[in-house]
Amino acid sequence: MIRHLVLFKLNEGVDRDDPRVAAGVAAFRALGGEIGELRFWECGWNVTDRPIAYDFAINSAVEDREALVRYLEHPAHQEGVALWREFATWVIADYEF
Repeated sequence: MIRHLVLFKLNEGVDRDDPRVAAGVAAFRALGGEIGELRFWECGWNVTDRPIAYDFAINSAVEDREALVRYLEHPAHQEGVALWREFATWVIADYEF
């Protein structure tokens, strides 16, 4: 299995109640039920207020590297990514477990 972690940082001046952010969150929340490769899916807002913290996180898992590629290339994933590009930056980690 491969764990796929993504941490998002909202751009300066963008906050959670921005309509673009709401659309991006809705798009990502829906992915768990839309993409068959996902074996585990959760996402949510950071609940701490520390300077080094990111704002939003995705924690997911897929069977193998091929499934990860299919997930990343899936149209629903690409649509969500396109939304988030407008208001955030992110870091990822993919590791086997």
